[in-house]
Amino acid sequence: MRQLFVILLALGIGMPVNAKQITFTKKGVIHYCMSGQDTLIVQTALKKHYTLSIAPYKGDKACAISYTFDDGLAEQYSLVAPQFEKRGFRGTFAINGSKINSDGGLTTDTTRMSWEQVKDLSDRGHEISNHGWKHKNFARFPLEEIREDIYKNDSAIFANTGVMPRTFVYPNNNKKEEAKKIAVQNRVGTRTKQRSIGSKSTPQNLEAWVNTLIETNDWGVGMTHGLTYGYDAFRDPQRFWDHLDQVKAKEDKIWVGTFREVAAYVEEKGATQLDIVCEKNHLRITPELTLDKELFIEPLTLVIKGKQIKKISVRQDGKKLPVLLHTDKAVFDFNPYGGVIEVNLK
Repeated sequence: MRQLFVILLALGIGMPVNAKQITFTKKGVIHYCMSGQDTLIVQTALKKHYTLSIAPYKGDKACAISYTFDDGLAEQYSLVAPQFEKRGFRGTFAINGSKINSDGGLTTDTTRMSWEQVKDLSDRGHEISNHGWKHKNFARFPLEEIREDIYKNDSAIFANTGVMPRTFVYPNNNKKEEAKKIAVQNRVGTRTKQRSIGSKSTPQNLEAWVNTLIETNDWGVGMTHGLTYGYDAFRDPQRFWDHLDQVKAKEDKIWVGTFREVAAYVEEKGATQLDIVCEKNHLRITPELTLDKELFIEPLTLVIKGKQIKKISVRQDGKKLPVLLHTDKAVFDFNPYGGVIEVNLK
């Protein structure tokens, strides 16, 4: 008769040394329940040890960086986007709809993008975020005006790109609590922290910022306005391109994702439950996520660590999942809303 154990783990993120270790007999089956914040160490019937956890960031990278660009400046389209795409990156462009030029040659402000350019950015995989229709400071206007400003910008972005903005960037970085409650509705996240990247940025302090993110496993959010003109402009954008090259060189440790992508991943990770059944060298992992699947659409990364992993196959919903096998771990993406994940280890 097989034994069945149900254990609820409350363990630290990325702390396998503190994780509980559970052993089962050759004929035994063990049943675990763990959250996305847990780390689980399993010893199989063949005395092989594996550590299971949801990666803190996509691809099990050490940190994440999201680059946000405020105000819809024209050179963000002409300069930034091509430089990002050259390196395989995508950015988040937070726009004020009232300042965006209408299409059809009716440009009224050559320093700002047109709606055609905004849509082109969206079509190319960049994120268009809501920065308020008229960039109204939350502290200076009545709540109803703030509400109208936010909703009007949502509607304009959706009408012109076909994609509803699911993040919000606070004008003047003012986060008045009453207005903030409006801004967070139907979002995966809002920009509540940022690191200014502009005129005061140097190669040294940018490198130090990146290294600190890697060391602390943090999510860095860059805030940039102008490149050659506008608020806090670099004047010489080559300094920024050099920084992007340094980040690209460390892409084995850094996930460069849009603000929406990283915000959604982090939220999903914390809300996901994994039901794990172990039998010999076979794992049946059932994910459960109750967030709004129309908003939170990012796949999650599962990490199975173990120096003894020589071969692994993973399937979910009848499909074979790609697995990246390292010397000490296996990494694969899964659908947190999907069915049972079947893992065979050898």
